[in-house]
Amino acid sequence: MDDGILGTPRVADRGSAPPPNGFPALVFLNKTGLRAGWRLLIYAAIFLALLLASAFVLGLFLHPARGVFSPLAQFFAELSSFLAAFLAAWIMSRLEQRPVGVYGFPACGAFGKKFWLGCLFGLLEISLLIGLIAAFGGYSFGSLAEHGSAIAGWALYWGAFFLVVGFFEEFLFRGYTLYTLADGIGFWPATVVLAACFGAVHLKNSGEGWVGVLGVVFVGLFWAFTLKRTGSLWFALGMHASFDFGETFLFSVPDSGMIFSGHLSNATLHGPNWLTGGTPGPEGSVFDFLILLVFFFVFDRLYPARMQLKSGPTPY
Repeated sequence: MDDGILGTPRVADRGSAPPPNGFPALVFLNKTGLRAGWRLLIYAAIFLALLLASAFVLGLFLHPARGVFSPLAQFFAELSSFLAAFLAAWIMSRLEQRPVGVYGFPACGAFGKKFWLGCLFGLLEISLLIGLIAAFGGYSFGSLAEHGSAIAGWALYWGAFFLVVGFFEEFLFRGYTLYTLADGIGFWPATVVLAACFGAVHLKNSGEGWVGVLGVVFVGLFWAFTLKRTGSLWFALGMHASFDFGETFLFSVPDSGMIFSGHLSNATLHGPNWLTGGTPGPEGSVFDFLILLVFFFVFDRLYPARMQLKSGPTPY
């Protein structure tokens, strides 16, 4: 009995599934259904169609000046991107007859313990990182850039904004895509491929560089590691959002080469690139790589590897 049009047979029937016959079957099918690569292509086509449609709709209502940061336009652009990625995955889940929660965000864990633990890790990472850079003379907090109620307003905005960014980037690179690609080539090869893609898209940011991209790739590997150990992306979401919030607002330093308005202080980074991360920002600092190595060790102790059956419900 098949689990869906594009999906895998149910576990009980997997051993009795006949191998595909003929050249077309070998190209498009394996013994569990449509090959992972074709499923990813279908997902990508749906996602891009939804993304273009949302961009068209937003363009009818929001008209930010070119080169000028518009908080509202940027927020809705990120939100619509996440909704396009998630809705495309939901459509695929209906075709494959799987619950959409298997792609990383199960409803049962929504904003629970793992999410808040991730928030703690993210704030701890950026605080340790800035503290180490400052200890070596590479960071100055500067004067306040915002005052009074504007501080609270921008804090709320950046908190909401980076939560949406975390949803989008985590789901796009470690949601349906990782689940499906892992089904085809294995979890860690798929993780490396998608972490490289995650880093590569940051090259479009002004000020980003190869060292910063390596930092993005490395943290992408860590977030995939937390997915494998916890079975969800809730921890990664919390850490992703809180790190970006601390980097952009609390410590007011470049985030992947970008400096936005509405930050807390007129902070400056000064010193060698190995210390400060250069134009990409602190995520390119040698200290960030060291902190993440420690995080790998700590998380391995917090969430030890579990024994998993080969016929388990996910490729993680």
